[in-house]
Amino acid sequence: MPELLHLVLAWLQGTALGQTVRTAEYVYPILEAVHIIGIALLVGPAFTFDLRLLGLGHRVVAVTSAARALLPISHVGMVVAVATGIALLSAQPLVVAGVGAAPWKFGLLLVAVLNVPVFHYGIYRSVDSWADAVVTPFAARIAAGVSLLTWTGVIFGGRLLAYT
Repeated sequence: MPELLHLVLAWLQGTALGQTVRTAEYVYPILEAVHIIGIALLVGPAFTFDLRLLGLGHRVVAVTSAARALLPISHVGMVVAVATGIALLSAQPLVVAGVGAAPWKFGLLLVAVLNVPVFHYGIYRSVDSWADAVVTPFAARIAAGVSLLTWTGVIFGGRLLAYT
């Protein structure tokens, strides 16, 4: 592990947050439950939107309508999942970093998060010209596929972190 990362993780573990999450009786399981709710709020709407980009429901809802309805919920889920994820990590970040799934989970998380602005500041800028299309542009379908795969990998990686 790089020295700077080790120092940051050691600092996080030594914070009052890390101490509290490690020692307070119900804090860790409550954080886990809220984290799972955050993941559901993030991934459920995101997957639904991704499936719309892949053509599912094209006769029912335009891409822009799906985005307006689903993505704000997903953003709330992201905030909840990140906040609780950091709190959970603070309990034993050096232990978590030593688990083989850690680089996979955090690497896929980085790709998933970066996929959002790439999509929104890229192909989505021209959405008005293809919002009702039966087949969305190839770049939109690629972004949807990347989203589906990376978020699935993040979830699997998270479960492997918890039980390895």
